[in-house]
Amino acid sequence: MANTVSSLKRVRMTERRTAINRMRKSRLRHQIRAMRRLLDHKDKEAASKLVPATFSLVDRAAKWGIIKPNTAARYKSRLTLRLRKLTVA
Repeated sequence: MANTVSSLKRVRMTERRTAINRMRKSRLRHQIRAMRRLLDHKDKEAASKLVPATFSLVDRAAKWGIIKPNTAARYKSRLTLRLRKLTVA
């Protein structure tokens, strides 16, 4: 266990940061899950309205370091591809 004042503070900061990151990642997963659910049900209009909020959250998660930038790009690419398949079909 940490003994010095600075190391105890780092432990507190790490616990707080971990809780924040966990909350942000959970919110991101819920948002992506909601988007995929709309795409599965072929609800094109609702999915289109959810795109800006979802992409914004994905970009912010990448900026915060919750997910890597390539992972963010992959999420956005695959969601866009599924949405475009709905609009074409």
